[in-house]
Amino acid sequence: MPRGKNHGLLIAGDGAAVALSALAMARLRPEVPVLLVGEGESIGGGRTLFLFDEQLGDEERALLEPLIGWSWDGCYVAVPGRSRKLKMRCHAIAAEAIDTAVREALKPERHRSGTRIVAVRDDSLLLQGGETLKGDGAIDARSWAHQTTLELGWRHAARRTCRFERPHRVDLPVLLDSTVPQGTGCAFFACLPLDEERLLIEHVRYATAAEADPAEGERAIDAYVALRGWGEGAVEAESRESLPVPLGGDFAAYYRIGGARVAKLGARGGFVFPTTGSPLPDAARTALALTRQRDFAGAALHDLFEQEAAALWKRRDFYRGFDRLLLRGGGCRAIEGLMGLEPPLIARYFGERLGLFERRKVMAAAGG
Repeated sequence: MPRGKNHGLLIAGDGAAVALSALAMARLRPEVPVLLVGEGESIGGGRTLFLFDEQLGDEERALLEPLIGWSWDGCYVAVPGRSRKLKMRCHAIAAEAIDTAVREALKPERHRSGTRIVAVRDDSLLLQGGETLKGDGAIDARSWAHQTTLELGWRHAARRTCRFERPHRVDLPVLLDSTVPQGTGCAFFACLPLDEERLLIEHVRYATAAEADPAEGERAIDAYVALRGWGEGAVEAESRESLPVPLGGDFAAYYRIGGARVAKLGARGGFVFPTTGSPLPDAARTALALTRQRDFAGAALHDLFEQEAAALWKRRDFYRGFDRLLLRGGGCRAIEGLMGLEPPLIARYFGERLGLFERRKVMAAAGG
């Protein structure tokens, strides 16, 4: 691209916040030129995303509905001594569906993959090798900032998609299975049935340490598959991920990392659900907020999203309190307590629609 060209709205990153922002702008503001610049080869984050229907408003649902690959009217929870089915509508979106949708919505010259980004400024991106991309404004939506001012816990996850020779007979998502002893701390399994033979199995551990044992999840999934009697199966995909769980700290200082006047989205801007680290539905809400913007200059974008991020951080203080219980070393008591409550209350927890009495009920069940 020629030096000095104005590319319009620049968005740095390749996660869900980037993908949904691009899709929303393409659908609702097609007159605004957008250029995506990511360091990975795919757009959307590279993993299957799970969410509850309660987390979506009408506008967010309309944006995400074309991407949803699976929907269920309930899910299972299994804790020591008790298993239950929860009537809670939920959905999953495949990473490939997001990537395909963005590439279909944008012309090839409007997205660049495999590009190392050195710095994001309010109206430009500096790339490795010295190239500078100029625009009206820029948004930094890369992964979370490692030079953090936040107090963090961690959610370490290992995922495996298996195709078994015979039906696995898991008809609904398994939101939590903590019946298998996993040593100290809180660790459990989750499963998504992709079809009768394919199953996405996830091993999750909440920890205070940023570093995870790279082999723990794989060993745990091997043992879990054997225990459930599914057979060996063919491994179609495997991945590992460590997501920060915000517990406290100086959020205003965190938002300024990497550019005091640069707009930030996704994990870089603190737009993730505290307990799970999921980018949805924050990514849908911020994408729609972007489409309502009239001024795409860097300063205006910064003010828009900094105010939203600060307000969201304040509103989620309750969730950070829950997460501290989750990480304090009492096994999975906190999340098992939450999952033992009535389904509408659990749905409102994830939908961030709890009243004061319900918050107290959740904290009591979690051991707080």
